[in-house]
Amino acid sequence: MSDDKEERLVGIVLVSHSAQVAASVAELARGLAGGATEVPVAPAGGTEAGELGTSAELIAAAAASVDRGAGVAVLTDLGSAVLTVKALLAEGDELPDNTRLVDAPFVEGAVAAVVTAATGADLAAVESAASEAYTYRKV
Repeated sequence: MSDDKEERLVGIVLVSHSAQVAASVAELARGLAGGATEVPVAPAGGTEAGELGTSAELIAAAAASVDRGAGVAVLTDLGSAVLTVKALLAEGDELPDNTRLVDAPFVEGAVAAVVTAATGADLAAVESAASEAYTYRKV
């Protein structure tokens, strides 16, 4: 893949209350997307002290690390992770331009987002694919 295409890929941030959960979901999503090593994915889990919780600083750093200019999709697990991302978006200068909080199930949405981003799709398509994961029936 050329550097030009890599520059256009949507970045994905996975925010969980647990660093291990965020890292594991990132690994799972890449693996189920056929490796998708070119897709910039960053976990942002737990606190700076390694405890359960969420950290605005870790989320902002993760978003900056995956920003390639095509937008950043942020998926969260629950509760304060959502509120922390909403607060960062409201501040307006902590996250890269064109960052979106995506309303999607955490695991299934992450997989759909990474698979879709790997195709070179834009942020709207990545967001849509992740959100559609709510419709995946298991029975």
